[in-house]
Amino acid sequence: QVRLVESGGGLVQAGGSLKLSCAASGRIFAYNAMGWYRQAPGKQRELVAHISSGGTSNYAASVKGRFTISRDIPNNTMYLQMNSLKPEDTAVYYCNGRDIRFAWGQGTQVTVSS
Repeated sequence: QVRLVESGGGLVQAGGSLKLSCAASGRIFAYNAMGWYRQAPGKQRELVAHISSGGTSNYAASVKGRFTISRDIPNNTMYLQMNSLKPEDTAVYYCNGRDIRFAWGQGTQVTVSS
């Protein structure tokens, strides 16, 4: 079973940056469309960025131009570079497949203060 481990979250002021990492226990990034999701308190989990197996990326309107998704296939790792962070970006961030879901990891908390 594939295991996903997210890291890199933290507390940052509005306008700051963070880079999240997603480490997978198997070679899934080359064969699956993968994404970054987030869940804020009291809200449903939402997909904010995804990258196809071929490397094409797409973003939710709320993060477009500020977030960048990338991956390191040989090292089974995916990243989310987050710039110009806003308080509304505060959430627990998870990685998972876009079309095929693996077991959810524990996520990483991102808190943006105003």
